[in-house]
Amino acid sequence: MAELAPPERNRWVDFLRALSILAVVFGHWLMAGLYVDESGELLRGDLLSVSEWAHWLTWGFQVMPVFFLVGGYSNGVSWDASLRKAEPGQTGIYRGWLAIRIQRLIAPTFPVLLLWAVLAVAMTQIGLPREQIRMATEAALIPVWFLAVYLLVTACTPLTHAAWRRFGWLSFAIYVPLAIVVDWVTFAVGVPYINFTNFLWVFLAIHQLGFAWRERRFDNRLVAFAWFAVGLAILVSITVYGFYPVSMVSAPGGFSNSLPPTMALFALGVTQVGLVLALEPLGRKMLDNLNVWTATVLMNGMIMTVFLWHLTAFVLVMTVSWLAFGGAGLDTVPGSGQWWLTRPLWLGIYILALLPMIAVFARHERTFAPIRRGRTVPKLRVVFGVLLICVGLGATAAVTIASPDSISGIRLSVVAAPFVGAALLGFGPLYNFLTRGKQVEKSAS
Repeated sequence: MAELAPPERNRWVDFLRALSILAVVFGHWLMAGLYVDESGELLRGDLLSVSEWAHWLTWGFQVMPVFFLVGGYSNGVSWDASLRKAEPGQTGIYRGWLAIRIQRLIAPTFPVLLLWAVLAVAMTQIGLPREQIRMATEAALIPVWFLAVYLLVTACTPLTHAAWRRFGWLSFAIYVPLAIVVDWVTFAVGVPYINFTNFLWVFLAIHQLGFAWRERRFDNRLVAFAWFAVGLAILVSITVYGFYPVSMVSAPGGFSNSLPPTMALFALGVTQVGLVLALEPLGRKMLDNLNVWTATVLMNGMIMTVFLWHLTAFVLVMTVSWLAFGGAGLDTVPGSGQWWLTRPLWLGIYILALLPMIAVFARHERTFAPIRRGRTVPKLRVVFGVLLICVGLGATAAVTIASPDSISGIRLSVVAAPFVGAALLGFGPLYNFLTRGKQVEKSAS
């Protein structure tokens, strides 16, 4: 596959996609810190709660803006290709394009959602404490918030791409005052919930920079370094000397810069964009090496599986250590010298636990069922389908699928929403189940 890549392909895009996800994975594994106290109770701690200096590490590990930059580049390429291939007068181009993009992202998500729904029900029925069930499901499924936001941003691609073509840099700049006003209304005026709109304003802005990158607006390295320098100056001024916390993820002693995003995360995103695009010539030269490029292709072939299952591997390792080995290795407090010395060993164990999950579930990233061949999904179904998927994934991360009082032990509506949404778009396990009878009947006839 690596050897067959066309020479015009920008390999730096693929490398940054893999790098950003791996940074998130190792950041989660490093920051998470379950440990057993002197009484034998399993406690949930984290590195950021005990080591203030570690807050600076989040500037390197919180790289979701880089993924949205890559998304803007890739979505621009894909949308342009769809428009070029369309026949004159053809309708439903956007709906078909969006369904395929969503399927590629959401198909690998179904197995992990189903597994944890089954586990939550089983653990509830055997009588495990519901708080522990909630903690396990929350830890394993928290990454899916990113998919909900990314799907919404992807759904806006035709509009944002057209805005870039017509207005250029202004289509990026408009999001800066929007994000500033949202933060001001949130923190100065105290209006609740409006800060969640920054999920769109911040990440749509970074997504626009992907269009700019594709059109070679950053080819001048001085331009890229200028973005890096300006972004870093703003970031330092509003965190170190300003109002926002240094940590770019949720941390004790301050509000979260990422859930939802703030201007601090916006500034970090601009800084990271400038840096990675300034390094592009060196990166592309590095990727001319077939071994490095092959590793990049391999990683991209299982990128969503690694992202979606890495915390399940973490929970599995913690559970086995606690129940089967009496908490062996969990008696060191996060942030202590002994804790740091054991990190390489634990990271190796997490990787070993993740490998079987990759072997079993990575195929869902490479095999896709045809989406409504010869038919166009109605507009209203597309809208409701996308919204149901995003609401379901967002609720999974925000409130978890575990229920504190239901007989089943899960919030069935939260679990079902992504499956119903995918069925409305014409794919997914629920769609396959509902149409199985028709497919069998058609085959027989």
